[in-house]
Amino acid sequence: MKYRALVLDHDDTVVDSTATVHHPCFQAFLKLYRPGESISLEDYFRESFHGSFLDLCRSRFAFTDAELQQELEFWNQYVAEHIPRAYPGVRELLHRYQDAGGKLCVVSHSLSWNIRRDYQANGLPEPDLIFGWDDPPERRKPSAYPLETIVQTFALQPEELLVVDDLKAGYDMAKRCGVAFAAAGWANDIPQIRAFMQEHCDRYLHSVSELEPLLF
Repeated sequence: MKYRALVLDHDDTVVDSTATVHHPCFQAFLKLYRPGESISLEDYFRESFHGSFLDLCRSRFAFTDAELQQELEFWNQYVAEHIPRAYPGVRELLHRYQDAGGKLCVVSHSLSWNIRRDYQANGLPEPDLIFGWDDPPERRKPSAYPLETIVQTFALQPEELLVVDDLKAGYDMAKRCGVAFAAAGWANDIPQIRAFMQEHCDRYLHSVSELEPLLF
């Protein structure tokens, strides 16, 4: 294998979660705390792409710190009751990759328990390492910390890693460390997002099937 470690984002890369879980959850929260306000799925994708969910909450809806804590509690309860499905082909590909000796790592802005639950529920292989939102802020992507830790843990070189992500934070993390980056373009087809990824990333993948030739 060209890449001995596959570093995956979680939401909208492995599981179809924004459209089926996170956006409906946020809409339900807005109905309670910002009556009359809403955000379209396309805007949710677009505004989350360059920044973070926290940036969206603060800049567009002026959430206070207390409201952000309430949103987190609301989200925790909602995702506990809603399990997103893995994209078709992901399960088979990840099992094949790990069975061939590849290290499977997850770097996500979801919580680690949520990631593990989704992997188990979808029959995905157990990740070798997980870096989630429950890590200290300075260690979350786009910090270099996850990739540096993967390199050190498995005695690899940066060129032996491949990052696959649908957000700019994943791209920034990969470029900061000199690691190859492939954009997961199967969650949405928003022109601004696609244009950025096609211009800057090493590969733009329209479907999960296009990832397989990069790994084998």
